[in-house]
Amino acid sequence: MAGVQARVERALDRMLPPGGEAPQRLHEAMRYAVLGGGKRVRPLLAFAAGEAARAAPERLEAVACAVELLHAYSLVHDDLPCMDDDTLRRGKPTVHVEFDEATALLVGDSLQSLAFEVLAGNRLADDPAAQLEMVRAFAVASGTRGMAGGQAIDLAAVGTSLTLPELEFMHILKTGALIRASVMLSVRCGDALGAAELGRLDRYAKCVGLAFQVVDDVLDTETPTATLGKTAGKDAARGKPTYVSVLGLARARALAQELRRDARAALEGFGPRAERLLDLADFIVLREF
Repeated sequence: MAGVQARVERALDRMLPPGGEAPQRLHEAMRYAVLGGGKRVRPLLAFAAGEAARAAPERLEAVACAVELLHAYSLVHDDLPCMDDDTLRRGKPTVHVEFDEATALLVGDSLQSLAFEVLAGNRLADDPAAQLEMVRAFAVASGTRGMAGGQAIDLAAVGTSLTLPELEFMHILKTGALIRASVMLSVRCGDALGAAELGRLDRYAKCVGLAFQVVDDVLDTETPTATLGKTAGKDAARGKPTYVSVLGLARARALAQELRRDARAALEGFGPRAERLLDLADFIVLREF
C-alpha cells in the first residue's frame, strides 16, 4: 500500500500544473486539494484490480491518477457552502476556506478536466475502441448516473427519511460509481477477461463501494474530528440520512461485515491474483479512520 500511495503521489505531482505557472493561484489551489492527503483508496483499488488482470503498472498509474483527480474534484465541490458547507477536509481547511469560493469552483472544474486529459492522453488499451469505451465509462461514473446524480439525491434528502434501498441507490451513485470505475477501468488495462470474471470483479467493486460508505457513516458517528480529518457528526446535525440513522449503529456495523464477506466471495477462483483486492476489502471495512 505504501509503495502504491507513494507512486501515485509522485505521479500526481508531475501531472498537476506547477504552482508557479499562471494562473498561479488556481494552480496552487489545485495542488493544495490533491497532494499530501487522503488514503488513496481508489488508486489502491486500481492497482490491485490491474494486478488481477496482469496489467502494466504504467497503465494502472494513469487510471489511478485519473480517478484520484476526479475524486478530489468531487470533494472540493462537495465542501462548498452551496453543497455540504464544510470547513475541514483531510485535516486541513477546505479549499474554499483556504483560498475562496470562486477559486474552489474553478479547482473542481479544472481537476475534472485534468482527469479526462490523463485518461485520454495515455495508452491504456491495445485497441483504441476499448480505450474510448473506458473514457465513456469514466464519464458515466462522474455524471448524473454516477457521482453528480448521487450528490443531487443526497442534497434533496436533507431532512427526509429514506428507505434502505433508497439509501443504497444514492450511494451506489455518489460513492460507489467511482470506486467501481477504479476497479473496472483497471482490469481493462490488462489481459482480456471473460464475462464471468468481469462480472465477479464488478460484484466485488459494488460491495466494497457500499461498504466504504457504511463504514464512513459509522466512523462519522464514533470518531472525533481531530482523528477523522473532517467535521464529525455533520451529516446527523444537518438531518442527512445515513446508514446509522436508517439502521442504527449495530446493524450498520453488521452490514459492513456482510458486504465484506460478499466482496471476498466474489473473488473466489481468482487465486493469488486477487490477494491485494481481498486485503483492500478488509482494509476498507476494518479501518479505524
